[in-house]
Amino acid sequence: MEIGVYTFGDLGPNPHTGETISASQRLKEVIELAKIADEAGLDIFGVGEHHRLDYTISSPAVVLSAIAQATKRIKLTSATSVLSTLDPVRLFEDFATLDQISDGRAEIIAGRGAFVESFPLFGYELNDYDALFEEKVNLLQQLNREEIVTWQGQFRSALSSAMIAPRPVQEEIPIWIGVGGTPESAVRAGRLGTGMALAILGGDPIRFKPLVDLYRQAGADAGHSPEKLSVGVTGHTYIANDSQRAKDEFYPYYSNYWSYVNRQRGMGTRMSRSDFEHMASPETSLFVGSPQQVIEKILKQYELYGHQRFVAQLDIGGQPFSTVVKGLELFATEVAPVIRRETSK
Repeated sequence: MEIGVYTFGDLGPNPHTGETISASQRLKEVIELAKIADEAGLDIFGVGEHHRLDYTISSPAVVLSAIAQATKRIKLTSATSVLSTLDPVRLFEDFATLDQISDGRAEIIAGRGAFVESFPLFGYELNDYDALFEEKVNLLQQLNREEIVTWQGQFRSALSSAMIAPRPVQEEIPIWIGVGGTPESAVRAGRLGTGMALAILGGDPIRFKPLVDLYRQAGADAGHSPEKLSVGVTGHTYIANDSQRAKDEFYPYYSNYWSYVNRQRGMGTRMSRSDFEHMASPETSLFVGSPQQVIEKILKQYELYGHQRFVAQLDIGGQPFSTVVKGLELFATEVAPVIRRETSK
């Protein structure tokens, strides 16, 4: 199994000090975190796209290009690109450029986004939510296959023998579709033959198995080989030397994270410690605990899904950078080797 980390570059206040670092410092930390992940032997580093003042990354390709210069071998992916409100030509050419700069390490996770601020920002209607994504993901795949593209659709100008440049180093850039929990998204990813990046932020992992089954069945029905249908799982992760310490340390950051995310969505609920304890229990998909407990949770999901990739979000809730680095080092040295060994049997 491939193992990696991703970040949204959120600007949450530190719950202990109340301080919020600058966007400049946060971006420098994201680049440094990618460098450490590369040196630690992890396989993937991802950055997500948001268009809000409490996030620092609105252009993943730009940030990943800076990361490409600071790293040597780690794969570089968006996590995700909000394809519904992006121009597929611009997105593809940006990531083809990243692929050239990084010597063939670029990937794209295309999604519809957890927030909707990009729709009015770029002049799109929320009523077209599904139609926009369907049209644009089909065009993105065509751009990936063909150097000269002729195409016509509803939401952007037609293309007539258009040259799509530069071409990537790879024959095609790997494209994944981000799936948050809707069966329709899982079926679409299977039908199109892309990878499926499944965001699992809590709850019993058995609830997500039907999505993996739908994805693989739709892929088979569309004639795609099983080897082409890759499943990745993403999730919030916090690791310390023992489980009680992990929970005690992570609770202030995790409750802080959900308080500002819920505020962004117009909700004011705050997470109690008992709610957190339930979310962090051994039966759930919140990867908080000792290295052994995190290993057990990942392997439990592997038994259910047989997935090819696990990518952790380590840096949420206003944690100091030193805390994030400590977690990444435990993840890379204690968790990743065991997962690779067990899933290669």
